[in-house]
Amino acid sequence: MSYRAFKHLLGETSLERKCRFIFGGGILILITASFYWYGSQSEKMVFEQNLQTCRMMVNPILVTHHWVELEPDSEFRPVIKSMFGETVPDDMKNATWKFISPPTVEDKKRLLQDEFEYDALERFGIGELDPVTRTQPGGTNYQYIAPLHLSQTCMSCHQLLAPGSQIYTKVGDVFRAVSITIPVERTNAMVQRNRGILILTAVVTAFLAMVISYVIVRYIIVKPVKHLKDVSEAVSAGNLDVRADIQTRDEFEELCHAFNRMLRNLVALQEELRGLNRQLDKKVDELAQANMALFEMNRLKSDFLATMSHELRTPLNSIIGFSEVLSTTERLSEKERRYAANIQTSGKMLLGLINDILDLAKIESGKMELHLEEFSIRDVVEGLLTMARPIAEKKSIELDVAIDPDVPVVHQDAGKIQQILYNLLSNAIKFTPEGGRVIVSAETTETDLVLAVE
Repeated sequence: MSYRAFKHLLGETSLERKCRFIFGGGILILITASFYWYGSQSEKMVFEQNLQTCRMMVNPILVTHHWVELEPDSEFRPVIKSMFGETVPDDMKNATWKFISPPTVEDKKRLLQDEFEYDALERFGIGELDPVTRTQPGGTNYQYIAPLHLSQTCMSCHQLLAPGSQIYTKVGDVFRAVSITIPVERTNAMVQRNRGILILTAVVTAFLAMVISYVIVRYIIVKPVKHLKDVSEAVSAGNLDVRADIQTRDEFEELCHAFNRMLRNLVALQEELRGLNRQLDKKVDELAQANMALFEMNRLKSDFLATMSHELRTPLNSIIGFSEVLSTTERLSEKERRYAANIQTSGKMLLGLINDILDLAKIESGKMELHLEEFSIRDVVEGLLTMARPIAEKKSIELDVAIDPDVPVVHQDAGKIQQILYNLLSNAIKFTPEGGRVIVSAETTETDLVLAVE
């Protein structure tokens, strides 16, 4: 399993399964490693016991050999007793041994049949002093070969038995090797039994550890978390009266207290929010009532303006009409004619203001009417410039026009267009410094006619 697949598996698993999987896997690995190490060390100690047993058998074998070769009442008995003692261990009952002499030319063919013994004698011949061991083919016997060194007592005794012999030259030379063979069936049986016990113990320990980890995860970790999850779902469903109840005397209980404090704060904030919402609803109602009152007042104002504007136009029309009649009468003097002209001019100005108020009222009430007609925008612009030029000349302001020759005939309300342009042009003249310049331009785009006063 790759790392990504392992991470994906853990990411889609519940908390309880994650803990069981990780704890169980970790415990299994630790138990397997510890029992394997302990078993290997135990087996090593068992097999090293064979080496110690064979090492302890060397002196008793020499004692046995010398007792067989020499009479019990021989004069050499005190020497043998002082060298080796008289204790023969019980391990020698199942062991076999033999003495190996350094090979002569005639013996090499025989020794070459067993390369292990021959190699051991070769090692001892070049000065190695450590014994050589092996488990024989088939694994049923353990063989131990150790060198035998000459001591001063050995040389004295053997030279006495074989006067003039030159085989034994000096103290410390290797003159023999003892080969001990002991059966290892019992050792192998003990090892197998120990392995079985270790495996069984490891399995039982791993099983009990997994059961204990399951109980710990289930009731110490997962149960409090699940309880908090159930409380959270109840709160999300709208039940704010529910509270968490965990009594574990640990961090989960502290988390429970913090969770309950959060719920209490949430309830308090919700109550405060509800109070604010009620106040806001009250303010909204008051604003709605005020808005309705303002709307009603605005409607009354619009109706009043429309009515008054309509009512004022009738006497003004009479005033303007009679002033025109007076201005054409021949009986009036020049001064009286000028007075009549002033009355006519003032009446027309007042009528224009009333018409503007009426138009504003119509716009607010949505009753503004457009009188569409086709006209040339150039004629409208030139007419407005003619009207505004006397005012501009008083401030030494130059009036220019820039109309695109491709501007087509416009289908619009000529009066409204003329009124908008006149307002813009009069403001431009008003706020342009003396000696300045005002340009009125007109051009078309793909969908619009653009009029600009700069």
